[in-house]
Amino acid sequence: MRTSTTALRVVLSHALMGLDDRSLALALTVADSPAYAPSDGSSPGPDDHFDPEAMRLRALVDLAKGGDAEAYGQLYDHYVSGVFRFIYYRVSSQQLAEDLTSETFVRALRAIQRFNWQGKDFGAWLTTIARNLVADHFKSSRARLEIVTETIPEGRATVASPEQEVLALISNEMLFEAVNSLPNEQRDCVLMRFIQGLSIAQTAAALGRSEGAIKQLQLRAVRSLAKTVSGDVR
Repeated sequence: MRTSTTALRVVLSHALMGLDDRSLALALTVADSPAYAPSDGSSPGPDDHFDPEAMRLRALVDLAKGGDAEAYGQLYDHYVSGVFRFIYYRVSSQQLAEDLTSETFVRALRAIQRFNWQGKDFGAWLTTIARNLVADHFKSSRARLEIVTETIPEGRATVASPEQEVLALISNEMLFEAVNSLPNEQRDCVLMRFIQGLSIAQTAAALGRSEGAIKQLQLRAVRSLAKTVSGDVR
């Protein structure tokens, strides 16, 4: 399974080019563009009442809460890639990411009857479970963060010069290490927004913060990433 770093690398290139905060905040909207959004695993917002796909997912959740195994299987198929992306970038091991992804869905199944839609999104709820599992993993005395560079997926971004020149200097390994050096909340915000493909609202729900706070978190995170990466690429 492969992850996508295109959106994050594009936004980071803007930061490296020295944009002011207002301009960079506008550039951050690239993560919501269909050109960069993941094609699998992203999830609808809680207010997408007239979106057929959102309505389908809500119906599946309601069926799954009633014990419909087939409905839960369809939810798994829809959300598994996004959850895996988030976990993989935290643990840097494909095998461990697969194990924790499976455990996320096992725990979700056990708790699904307690899920409700009031102020929540199912994808964000799954991400909260995954985030807690990752935290538990790193609290364990057995946990050791091991960066396996050969398994970090590479990707290409098609952007105009001079961004292309900046992007060419940013390897995925460098970006991986920089993201994991961020403060916890900034790191998880970046992973949810750019790697997993959650919206501002979904990320806010998963982290228990306001949408305004998420916008500020991602702005600070991208600025921090730019400072870290610029020391390596210059």
